[in-house]
Amino acid sequence: MLSVTEFAVRLTLAFVLGAAIGIERQWRQKSAGLRTNTLVSIGAAAFILLSVSITGHSGDPSRVAAQIVSGIGFLGAGVIMKDGLNVQGLNTAATLWCAAAVGALVGIGLFPQAILTTVTVIITHLLLRTVGTKLSVLTFIPKNTSLPADYKIIINCKNNVENHIRVLLIQQLGNNEKIVLRSLASSDNENQTSTLIVAEITAAGIQDYIMEQIVSRLTIEQEVTKVSWEFTGQQAEI
Repeated sequence: MLSVTEFAVRLTLAFVLGAAIGIERQWRQKSAGLRTNTLVSIGAAAFILLSVSITGHSGDPSRVAAQIVSGIGFLGAGVIMKDGLNVQGLNTAATLWCAAAVGALVGIGLFPQAILTTVTVIITHLLLRTVGTKLSVLTFIPKNTSLPADYKIIINCKNNVENHIRVLLIQQLGNNEKIVLRSLASSDNENQTSTLIVAEITAAGIQDYIMEQIVSRLTIEQEVTKVSWEFTGQQAEI
């Protein structure tokens, strides 16, 4: 039987580690941020502590841990959304899964392992984000650098900065003679508080580096939640 003091210590540690994961998610403006990850960690720890408190050393907390994994699966499914051909939220769902694992480790008393898991999750987000962005730009389809290439830039921003972002994007495109803006369209997202801006561009040959420069400039703007670009193809050689 756990004492109230030990119960409180473990629950507090679960709170701190869950919040550490959640702070990074909140900073990235993800749907499951500070409070969600903290609550998941606390909840997982509380369920493990409940099992230990009731059964003592004779119980089997692993049975409760198995049910926690199943429950987090339902929670994770709620943050996964399909946007056209793209699936969003998989990273957020995986983070919630890790937060639950951290809480379970704390609940069962494996403090060093819980701290190590938390640090690993945060490092994964901070370090592998840049690597993943670079890899997503690569394509295994051979490109002919001499043919005109088509690109698309997608910007998700708050409604109040839409005009500013459109003007800034046009300025960025107009400063380079190798690219031409073919179309620029805006549409409201489902929540009606943000706008999706899509620019279709034709470039004189492969200009991936220019796309990276434009996207990097737009990313630092306030109220811009997401900026990405994609290579959509090359015009056929006549």
